[in-house]
Order: sequence, then C-alpha cells, then structure tokens
Amino acid sequence: MSIDTATPAGGSSQPSGSASPQAKQPSPSAVTKADIAKAGATRRRKSAQWKLVVGTICTLLVIIPIILANVLPLPDANFQDLAARRLPPLTDGHLFGTDQLGRDLLSRVLHGGQVSLTIGVLAVLVSGAIGVILGSAAGYFGGWVDTIISRILEAQMSLPLLMMLLLVVALFGPSIPVITFVIAIAQWPEVARLTRSMVLVEREKPYVSAARILGLHRIQILIQHIIPNVIKQATLVVLLLLAQAVLLESALSFLGAGPQRPFATWGRIISDGQDYITTSWWMVTLPGLVIVLMVVGVNLLGDGLRDRPRRKKKGA
Repeated sequence: MSIDTATPAGGSSQPSGSASPQAKQPSPSAVTKADIAKAGATRRRKSAQWKLVVGTICTLLVIIPIILANVLPLPDANFQDLAARRLPPLTDGHLFGTDQLGRDLLSRVLHGGQVSLTIGVLAVLVSGAIGVILGSAAGYFGGWVDTIISRILEAQMSLPLLMMLLLVVALFGPSIPVITFVIAIAQWPEVARLTRSMVLVEREKPYVSAARILGLHRIQILIQHIIPNVIKQATLVVLLLLAQAVLLESALSFLGAGPQRPFATWGRIISDGQDYITTSWWMVTLPGLVIVLMVVGVNLLGDGLRDRPRRKKKGA
C-alpha cells in the first residue's frame, strides 16, 4: 500500500524545524541616534570640526589682507600727515584711524604683519628642522647621543625665555636674521621632545626590525622609514609654535629689541600707542585684536588638526 505525500499547492516543502523568514531578521539595535550623538567620539569629532572651521576663518582673516597689503589701495605705511593725527576709526577713509603722526593705522598693521609673520614662519621652520633632527637622533641612537641632547634640552628649558632672548639680541643686535635665529633656538626643545618620544616608539616596531634584517644602514632606516612616520605629528607642533613665535617677536618689539625702524612690527605699533591709550584707544586696541585673532586662529587650527579622527584606509 503506497502513501502519497502531498505538496501544498504553489509552495515548496520546508523542514518542520526550519525557522520562518521573519525569525531570521536581526533584532533592532538598542543604540539610538540620540545615544550616538551623545557619544564621546561624536563630540570629539564635532569639536575638531568646529575648531578647524573657526581657526581657518580667523587665520585667513589676518593672513590674506597681510599678503595682499602691497596691492590693496592703502596709503603708505610711513606717510605722515600731522593735520590728521589720531583720527578715530572710520574717519576720512581711515578704517583703523591714524596714529600720533597721522599715519594710516590699518596700513601699518598690515605691513607690520608682513615683518612679524615672516620672522615667525622662518623661526618655526628653523626650529622645526633642528627639533626633528636632534629629537630623531636622540630617540633612535640612544646612549651618549640621547644623553647629550637631553641635557642640552633640559638646560635650555630651565632658562628664563624672554631674558635669554633679550640677552642674545643685546649682544648681536636687533636685526631680522638675529631675531629669527634667536626665536628658533628658543623653540626647538618642544619639537625635539615630541619627536624623541615618537621615535622611541617607532624604533621598536616590526618594520624597523625587518629593515635591519634586510641590511639597511641605521641612518638610512631613520631617514627613509622612521622620520616619515613621525613628521606629521611634528608638523602640527610646529604649526602651534607659529603663534608663540609671533607673540615672542611682538614682545621683543614692544620692549624695543625687535627689528628697528623703518620696519613697522605689531609690537612696536602697540608700544608707540601706549602713551595715548586713554585718549586714542584704537592705537593699541585694534593692533592687539589683530594679534589675538591671529594667535587664536592658529591655535584652534592646530588643535583641530590634532584632534580630528583619522580616516581608515580602504580595504583595511
């Protein structure tokens, strides 16, 4: 006697133990969009983006007019008009007003910014190069090389910074090359300390051991493999040092140890206007605000670049 097994019309037979399609769907996650928005990583990413945007805007608001100062329709920065002394801002075509000798304050601020930024950029480039070279050598070779460089670094950091700068400028003269070199020498320890610590980590990684097994020279390994892996972080420190270099140059100029006349630097502009701060506030306030905007912008830009999340490579 044969038994026929009927198959339901329009469908295929399924094992009795198989789960239904609805049962195979994953359960919804308990993490909501609100939870993701409150997460620490999300807040850090948004904070980094905010710093990048605000820092870029503040920095460009200062740097672009300074770069274009020679082509903008501005009066000569050293042209004196005694009949137009200490005019307030927005008077007779003077956006920032005039100083005690009738010179256009905006023109002096922009042309003075060219000198201050030139010194700052050159100083951080020199200090960055010195710091990366000495810090890499101390971290990679170790031994007596690390001992000598570390002791020099610690000895310099123990000295009063401004007093050391004033002493060197007094001995060699307040010229632009001297001030640039002095600020660079004052700033290299910060770059060297960071570079040394990163090289100490990098030299223990497997790719360095593989390069040694392949017979590469120690200096070749340092230059071709280790330094390229730490230069990005060192560059961020150099960017942050730009604001400090501008402040140091302004402080030296304010104390009379900066580039001498006819160069108009930010520190000297503020120094010349301090006697009139109660009657002509703009002579000190407006150049000071430009310095603040520049320093805050560079610091926010550097912090944003440091804190932004790293993008994962495709296929990783």
